[in-house]
Amino acid sequence: MNPWLTSIAIAYLLGSIPFGYLLVRIFRKQDIRTFGSGNIGATNVARSGAKGLGIATLLLDLGKAFAAVVIARHLAPSNYDLAVAAAIAAILGHCFPVWLGFHGGKGVASALGVFLALTWPTALAIVAVFAIIVLLTRYVSLASVIAAATLPLFAFYFVPYRTPIVITGFLVIPLIIIVKHHANIRRLLAGTESRFGSRKAVA
Repeated sequence: MNPWLTSIAIAYLLGSIPFGYLLVRIFRKQDIRTFGSGNIGATNVARSGAKGLGIATLLLDLGKAFAAVVIARHLAPSNYDLAVAAAIAAILGHCFPVWLGFHGGKGVASALGVFLALTWPTALAIVAVFAIIVLLTRYVSLASVIAAATLPLFAFYFVPYRTPIVITGFLVIPLIIIVKHHANIRRLLAGTESRFGSRKAVA
């Protein structure tokens, strides 16, 4: 059994489980993709009027990504490169799930999950950045983008490895998150982005 092929395949498939879509479909008999931004992530689920399902989506999206990295580290305990590669695969699975035509979430909760498994001090640091920005501005999207942008700074500080795969992973994951927020960034620049708690907010 090749640990690289196995770990990356498992990570992508775990990441691609669309929990937000499934929870809303099962418990509300609705398609979350028809509400708000059409995003399947926790924020849009919560804003659909299902705050409990939003929290569940957050935890499950975080958990699936965390599990993907843990499995990779179990299959090859001393191979940090493989763990980072699995982290990338899990994020790609979440953002581009094969089950939904490669249209998925924005990767914020899943990124937190993989970094909790890769380097928990980095995860705590970006949670702190996210929380501060939300408290100051009430823009979840802005907080997500800024937290993603600062992620490499914390990751490179806390993780001593500098292999090409580690460097690529620590740069590519936040880049994916920022790119997936392109519509939010346009609204922020135009001054039309809604704040957290607004009934008309778009995630």
